[in-house]
Amino acid sequence: MFRNAMSKIPPHYRTCTICEAMCGIEISVEAEQRLTIRGDKDDPFSQGYVCPKAVALQDFHFDKDRLRHPVKRIPSGWQQITWDQAFDEVAKHLKRIQAKYGRNSTATYLGNPNVHNYGAMLFAPGFLRSLHTRNKFSATSVDQLAHHLAAYQMFGHQLLLPVPDLDRTSLFLMLGANPAVSNGSMMTAPGFSHRLQALRQRGGKVILIDPRRNETAKLANRHLFIRPGTDVFLLLALLHVLFDEQLTRMDQLAGFTDGVETMAKLVAEFSPEQVAPVAGINADDIRSLAREFVAAESAVCYGRIGVSTQEFGAACQWLINVLNIVTGNFDRQGGAMFPLPAFDPVTAPEALAPRGSYGRWHSRVRKLPEFAGELPVVALAEEILMPGEGQVKALVTLAGNPVLSTPNGRELDRALESLEFMVSIDPYINETTRHAHIILPPTSPLEREHYDLAFHLLAIRNTAKFSPVLFERDKEALHDWEILLELQTRMEGRSNLMRTLLHRFFGPERMLDLGLRFGPYGTKFNPFSKGLTLKKVKASVHGIDLGPLRPCLPGRLRTENRLAHLAPDLFVKDIERVRGSLAASAFGGRPRNAAPTIQSNGHLLLIGRRQLRSNNSWMHNSQRLVKGNPAKPRCTIVMHPDDAADRDLREGQEAQIKSRVGTIILPVELSDEIMRGVVSIPHGWGHDREGNKLTVAQQHPGASINDLTDEKSIDAICGTAAFNGTPVTVEAARYTD
Repeated sequence: MFRNAMSKIPPHYRTCTICEAMCGIEISVEAEQRLTIRGDKDDPFSQGYVCPKAVALQDFHFDKDRLRHPVKRIPSGWQQITWDQAFDEVAKHLKRIQAKYGRNSTATYLGNPNVHNYGAMLFAPGFLRSLHTRNKFSATSVDQLAHHLAAYQMFGHQLLLPVPDLDRTSLFLMLGANPAVSNGSMMTAPGFSHRLQALRQRGGKVILIDPRRNETAKLANRHLFIRPGTDVFLLLALLHVLFDEQLTRMDQLAGFTDGVETMAKLVAEFSPEQVAPVAGINADDIRSLAREFVAAESAVCYGRIGVSTQEFGAACQWLINVLNIVTGNFDRQGGAMFPLPAFDPVTAPEALAPRGSYGRWHSRVRKLPEFAGELPVVALAEEILMPGEGQVKALVTLAGNPVLSTPNGRELDRALESLEFMVSIDPYINETTRHAHIILPPTSPLEREHYDLAFHLLAIRNTAKFSPVLFERDKEALHDWEILLELQTRMEGRSNLMRTLLHRFFGPERMLDLGLRFGPYGTKFNPFSKGLTLKKVKASVHGIDLGPLRPCLPGRLRTENRLAHLAPDLFVKDIERVRGSLAASAFGGRPRNAAPTIQSNGHLLLIGRRQLRSNNSWMHNSQRLVKGNPAKPRCTIVMHPDDAADRDLREGQEAQIKSRVGTIILPVELSDEIMRGVVSIPHGWGHDREGNKLTVAQQHPGASINDLTDEKSIDAICGTAAFNGTPVTVEAARYTD
């Protein structure tokens, strides 16, 4: 009877919110807990493409482990409480701690799922401001901070993030990336593999430089191994060739770009012959690559997580921009271009999308610099554990699991145990929130409407799409933005009337409509305009195609003089640090990422690994995403056969991996697709910690790569975690009774 009733429900169209790809999906409700989820062939952007993660949206919605009511930690476990009780206790404890220890005694951490939730994005800033604390942290500093810092320094706004014009380029050069699996991190491109195939079919070339011959490499014309952490030397050498051989081609960019002469002098000392022994790439290959890149009809260089999260990550993203600019492959078809989203954060009010800032204050213990109002999360544990004025005593987390996603997770575990108070806005009791005193669970993605504020800003084509609610929420359930607004009003002491007015007149839909109306395609409230409004976007259930990326410079620049800065002082000065690292490598010193020295004393270099059915740690609680052959676990350490043979290790054998901060045990997976001297472990695992309530994940615990990564290893100019290139030892696991 139920099936017959549900079969009359028309298909539901929305955007998948699990990763950056913005794939359009079609959902058919077939039974009470069974949905059919497939790609939406009429979506103008994804055109029917979908990956296995989208199908798991239903697992999250129906998950029995997902919290539906606020809970409070008590000695015997967890106790369900009312929303009013929860809000009262949270506000009381936060105010008490700030009154006793000062405003900076409270810290906040935002995880990356927030950027998939437009209500949270619009209302989190107000709540954060209500706390008046400088101790704000997020996943940005273990992910894409290098991109934002380069954009802010060069173009005047942290969200002016150039993306490859992938569908029209002739040569695509990638460093430290695996977009065939990620579908384009910091480059939203659903169906990425199909797009690469189309690129090659039209006569273009794809080149990948990475320590692992990954899934993307198999779609490329050419793959070159590079030692982890040495991409900065390669980029400097490529620029050296271009300037030395007078191959630079600024074209129309010359009129609004400064610093060209400074760059020419800066790269003069970094010849391919000098950097080749350290990077592990032949000098002739470097010279050929530079010439090939500039000679292409159009070309674009792109670097991602393997480049961003290393010792010189920010310098790498800067130099990638420089490479695209000095070859004339910037703000032009087939090069690196700026999207123009319908809701444009670059022109939005500063309170919603700050243009950026740098070094206005520093962390208390290690003096790490602020960026855009946040401190690097590598400092969070020490700010909690180090006694003294300004010590963090309370923490608020929003959709984050930093115990598994930030360096030295065991140390953060220890820090969270010591907090006087912790509150988490999260649907799960996971490895981080198990330390919370109160958890406030929001609705599921299928219970709320959605519009991508972040990823339209990174998309390789301009589109707009609104996703309506599929399932009506329970009458007692609250959305993230409602939780945030309630906490903000209680911290600020506003009246119930004010809260009601804010809720009714300035909810996320109203703010979205205003943003669309005043955006680049909007009506501007002109009654005769045919521009966009939220009503029009809602009416187009599959989405609206707004066309390919278009040149927009210098008009879109936000620097004071409306020039693109090729040589910002911050990066120019950082070259001294690069110079010192190169010299130490060449003369047998031991910088952290100098592979020849590290290998000679038995260490290997650890890098991460992206998996198609894994993005965030909460996805491991989906049976359909973790299922597979039990004899072939997915959380393994991948090693080159020769490195394994040197250590008497064989396929499937359990190995002990040890770094400065910790030790884990994982089965060995042998592959000649990884560079000698390098090992790889996937991100997001480690569900063996006592107290988490993730039933499926506990059955597939794996081990956390971040029990090995080192919070002391950072990119010095911005504090980003230098995950890639962590030195480790690997040997057969030894068990004792």
